Amino acid sequence: MYKYDHIDQRFVDERVAQFRDQTRRFLAGELTEDEFRPLRLQNGLYIQKYAPMLRVAIPYGLLSTTQLRKLAHIGRKYDRGYGHFTTRQNIQFNWPRLEDVPDILAELASVEMHAIQTSGNCVRNITSDHFAGVAGDELVDPRPYAELFRQWSTFHPEFAYLPRKFKIAVSGSPNDRAATLVHDIGVHAVRNADGDVGFRVLVGGGMGRTPIIGHVIRDFLPRQEVLNYFDAILRIYNRFGRRDNIYKARIKILVKEMTLPVFAGHVEAEWERLRGGAGTVPDEEIERLASFF
Repeated sequence: MYKYDHIDQRFVDERVAQFRDQTRRFLAGELTEDEFRPLRLQNGLYIQKYAPMLRVAIPYGLLSTTQLRKLAHIGRKYDRGYGHFTTRQNIQFNWPRLEDVPDILAELASVEMHAIQTSGNCVRNITSDHFAGVAGDELVDPRPYAELFRQWSTFHPEFAYLPRKFKIAVSGSPNDRAATLVHDIGVHAVRNADGDVGFRVLVGGGMGRTPIIGHVIRDFLPRQEVLNYFDAILRIYNRFGRRDNIYKARIKILVKEMTLPVFAGHVEAEWERLRGGAGTVPDEEIERLASFF
């Protein structure tokens, strides 16, 4: 599995220190609830009726035994001896004390884990096939791409405050075990007529109060261009998505109201400006990420 380098570790350690100070200031009355809300949401913390709830990221559902033991320790020490695994392959602790949350985040950081972007209007945990890496029908192992998407989306300055939460899934197999059809963006590994591997890209799927099956926005996207294309989709969503009504703010509503051809036209035009640019993924980077799995 992917191992943090010194930059990854510094990111999560500094985030823990920041949130520790933010929590101290809130408990001391130096921050209002409105000021504290976006800070805690970016760290996976909800304030519910009876107790806070902390949602911990498990990128594409992959855990080491060390990390699993740490989660069990946190459940015993700071919660009621258990946690809840979610449909997005995260885990939630429903009974921590607010003043203990910075210590929980520090414990998570010690085993290369965090709760960053598990709530709030940002790109959430990247999910994939639960058989990723061992499925016999895989065209490619989706885990290096899931890790690539995780690194791209974490702390992305342009997409930290989207109109609404945003969920991405990746499948390396023809059999859609990652449920890409019901995500804001779903990508499916495919081969073109020349045998090159790329992605079929779907957009505007989702569940909730308005379930919608995602639409194919591009039948074949060269894999080197996947981050540029993601940037294009999210820029159009960020530009045109509604912020006046929480129930009309998801990208699925925007695609439906714009119509797919109009939305796709905006995305393709934006991609033409980005294509071949800084977000292009070289084969060497995919090979580097694949070496961890």
